[in-house]
Amino acid sequence: MQSKLVWESRGERTFVLVLDAGEEAFQAISAFGAETGLTAASFTALGAFERVTVGWFDLKAKKYRPIDIDEQCEGLSLVGDIAIGDDGKPSLHMHAVVGLQDGSVRGGHFLSGIVRPTLEVTIVETPAHLRRRKRPELGIALIDLE
Repeated sequence: MQSKLVWESRGERTFVLVLDAGEEAFQAISAFGAETGLTAASFTALGAFERVTVGWFDLKAKKYRPIDIDEQCEGLSLVGDIAIGDDGKPSLHMHAVVGLQDGSVRGGHFLSGIVRPTLEVTIVETPAHLRRRKRPELGIALIDLE
């Protein structure tokens, strides 16, 4: 992965990341957030994957049902945010819509994806600190603005 700080002013930074083929996107973006001390940011990405797993949240079961996409696909819309989790580390939340060879799409909560050939990510940090807290009644962690 390559990264570059492209803008900085008053506690706000903008980074561009370029992930390489074979990298796992969720892990790479999470590691970058930890390395740079991101506590509040949003991001968008585009590129392609050799395989992806997205999830559909089953509210009754309080867990994500994985949807495996085991073929080359285009990242049509990848958006997310970074906040500090209950463990004090950057917590990534990402959704994705990917396009398949026949023009159909799949999407959901992004669980994992192996990049091929590249993924370009733009991260915009904000000077505020955001906290993501586990909500036991839902079974997931959500941003808590209090």
